[in-house]
Amino acid sequence: MTTKADFTEDEWVRVVRAPFVAGMAISLADPGGPIEAAKESMASIKSATSPPSREQLVTEVALDIQAQVQQRHNPVKGYKPTGDVPPGEQVLQELTGVCAIVREKATAEEADAFASWLVSTAEAAANAAKEGGFMGFKAELVSQREKDMIEKVRAAVA
Repeated sequence: MTTKADFTEDEWVRVVRAPFVAGMAISLADPGGPIEAAKESMASIKSATSPPSREQLVTEVALDIQAQVQQRHNPVKGYKPTGDVPPGEQVLQELTGVCAIVREKATAEEADAFASWLVSTAEAAANAAKEGGFMGFKAELVSQREKDMIEKVRAAVA
């Protein structure tokens, strides 16, 4: 069973913000307006605080996220894609790096559950708001760019 104690402080910060980074990937893939962004953020928070698995590591991360949200702390504070690499690629690189850390320190079951959780968080963000169209007409629930990003997230965490 893997716990927070198995990670350095910096690693734990990255592990805790990973679900939000997965949700951010969707927002970067197909940026909408402020309402869509708010819906995607709320879906990411909901998914991050209620993971689909009860593996020890996933549960501990979710509890840490819940505590931060209740205290009005931003789990993504300090993370901002910058530089020459496109933001979407940086987000994918971050997810790949975090999953490598988790696979190194956690059990195989916990690492698989963590990776699945990141994908489900990206999917929740994608399903949170319709994209395109005009005033909701001809809008689609999940755009092709979001579908493509979900597949990239899936590959990044594999």
